[in-house]
Amino acid sequence: MASLASAAAPPGEAAAPAVADVPARAVTAGLLGPDRPVAGFLDTAGILRSVGALRAAFSGVPDVLHTFAAQACPLVPVLRLPAAGMRREVASPGELRPAPAAGFAPGRIVLDSPVKTGAELREALDLGVAVNADNLAEVGRIARLRSRGCSSVLGLRVNPQVGGGAVAATSTATGHSEFGVALRGPGPRSACWRRSTATGGTRLHVHVGSQGCPLPLIAEGVAAAHRPAAAVDARVGGRVTGLDIGGGPPVDFADERVTPTHAEYVAALREAEPALLDGRCRLVTEFGRSLLAKNGFLAARVEYVKEREDGGWRSPTRARR
Repeated sequence: MASLASAAAPPGEAAAPAVADVPARAVTAGLLGPDRPVAGFLDTAGILRSVGALRAAFSGVPDVLHTFAAQACPLVPVLRLPAAGMRREVASPGELRPAPAAGFAPGRIVLDSPVKTGAELREALDLGVAVNADNLAEVGRIARLRSRGCSSVLGLRVNPQVGGGAVAATSTATGHSEFGVALRGPGPRSACWRRSTATGGTRLHVHVGSQGCPLPLIAEGVAAAHRPAAAVDARVGGRVTGLDIGGGPPVDFADERVTPTHAEYVAALREAEPALLDGRCRLVTEFGRSLLAKNGFLAARVEYVKEREDGGWRSPTRARR
């Protein structure tokens, strides 16, 4: 993974080459060639601008904690870029273990994996990593593994059941999603929160999906998890102090425009549930794709193209389909 400076360099600094010029320069520099057929390039300043836009969008929210979703690009040099002032969200042991090298202390990490082994849970709890349980069975496992004095912040994932987006495989808020505890009906809300607080849980975690999900759907899912929080507090006790809103805005890959923006995402949240942003409940975000997708590209060396008898061409990959 190579790094390229932003094409819009600050005053006084030399401007970076245009994206179209980078592959040729990469060949000259030896980054692309017969022995290095594929290379990735990142606009590092662009990533930091995206982080700045995210912060600006939430600037009016009294209590918000931003984490970077490591699955968007789990390479240590990349993770270091948005690390300043941000925490890290991980969903696997492979994403958790490089954390120290990337500058993340355990207390600055949130583990959201929906499927965790006992060893993974024990490691996270021993380190003091924040953990979101996926289901009530996992709440019980955490209770058995958690030692006295454990500093991990604990949460419980809920399924708001607001429906799926355009990509069924990544829609996680359908009526029968396999992730999280279903929220429909007053009974499950109280029962699940009673079990969670008994283990020390203080957060709720909700993840509607991102790619293929329109902003109103994402916002309604977050609102559906936020609305019962006060009622649950009054009925069960043990206040919901945090709401972890997984799944950032989708990315439009049709062109280079950033749409929807983080500001539009926040506006959708405000329209769906104004009280969500009043600071009474700390928000935890998990943005990844929306911070990186417009700030990098892959370049590959083409060995040859396959010619057709009619004079046209198509790639060998498509020819085999």
